[in-house]
Amino acid sequence: MAQTPASTPAGAGLASAPAPRLAGPDLGVLALVLFGFAAMFLPTYWDLSSTVWASDEQGHGPIILAVSIWLLYQQRHALVQVPPRPAYVMGGLSLLLGLVLYAFGRSQSILLFEVSAQIFVLMALALVLIGGAGLKLIWFPLFFLLFMVPLPEVLVTALTTPLKSAVSAVASSLLYNTGYPVGRAGVILTIGPYQLLVADACAGLNSMFTLEALGLLYMKLMNYTSAGRNVTLALLLVPISFVANIVRVMILVLVTYYFGDAAGQGFIHGFAGMVLFMVALAIMLVVDKILNFFWVTDRRK
Repeated sequence: MAQTPASTPAGAGLASAPAPRLAGPDLGVLALVLFGFAAMFLPTYWDLSSTVWASDEQGHGPIILAVSIWLLYQQRHALVQVPPRPAYVMGGLSLLLGLVLYAFGRSQSILLFEVSAQIFVLMALALVLIGGAGLKLIWFPLFFLLFMVPLPEVLVTALTTPLKSAVSAVASSLLYNTGYPVGRAGVILTIGPYQLLVADACAGLNSMFTLEALGLLYMKLMNYTSAGRNVTLALLLVPISFVANIVRVMILVLVTYYFGDAAGQGFIHGFAGMVLFMVALAIMLVVDKILNFFWVTDRRK
């Protein structure tokens, strides 16, 4: 007589089945890699905090870094679920380029190379640990890190000078046409008994760079599917930031005219920087609504 297999208690099969494991790199390896990355770039961040990040022109650097870390953190669940297909060749080349840039930039005190190196190192980590699919998931946070790379001083000077002249000319013309006693000599504005110098932070390339980063982050958070819409808004951010800079300069001129030089150079001067971003954000939102008439507003889920 054939023997029947012993019955299994209800639920025992479920209890003894191994729990499914998420794909992705081993947590121990990942922790070691992150420790190495921190050991490599924390001294760079420390140097930046006491140099360029302490200036008005590059004060957006820590914000860019924090937002990039947050965006990377948002992709953590998606990354561990990607089946690893390491791209060792491309990852190795990216790592080599990052290490060369870091070594040269660190030894020669060239922040452009030293800070840029982190992007290539992070690309290499994604390619080696996960593969191209992992890099595709984090491409925007890595691209966003470009906005914290200090620009070459030669480039900043070459582009800031005509920008300051243009902002000064438009601001003084608008104020003069509305009845204010405003004169201009280059980037020096005269109103009543006061003279104001339009500095780099008020109308320079770095403020436009920061506003462009703000706009790209907005588009990322909105998740619009239309590439044409995103490109159009990104291009329009340049004139939007130019207009916001004009508003900032006009506010400083009017504050100085009505309340004196001490008020214009005090708290109001710093507050005008906040006004710059609020004005740019308001204009960007208006332009975004206008673009709704030309592109479908579908978003990625």
